Amino acid sequence: MLTVKELLRAPKKNYMNKEQLDFFKQHLLILKEKTQAHIDQLRQELAEEKVEADTLDQAALEDECHIKLRIIERESKLLPKIDTSLQRIENGTYGYCEETGNPIGIQRLLARPTATLSTEAKEAQETKEKHYSD
Repeated sequence: MLTVKELLRAPKKNYMNKEQLDFFKQHLLILKEKTQAHIDQLRQELAEEKVEADTLDQAALEDECHIKLRIIERESKLLPKIDTSLQRIENGTYGYCEETGNPIGIQRLLARPTATLSTEAKEAQETKEKHYSD
């Protein structure tokens, strides 16, 4: 299995070869497992929360519960993205921009392994969104 260092040093002509795809598949499977475990842990903590008699304690507990629920929601949205990335590895499209077909890049995939757009395509998308929201 490749290390991150070896992955970054690989020649561009080897982009998304079998070793690199295996690296990202393992990376995504570990990310999925950790994400699911964190969601399960937070749900367990929420189930075990006790009602506090003190109003201030109860308010702090409600804030903490709200934060945990937001984390669960955010991480739950990550799981389907991980599954989609794993499917893209299987069908040979992982690592390539959905819009342009150009390589997304190893560094971007290390930072965001579920990325489906190249940096340029993502920036263009964000610029469009900004213009529509203004």
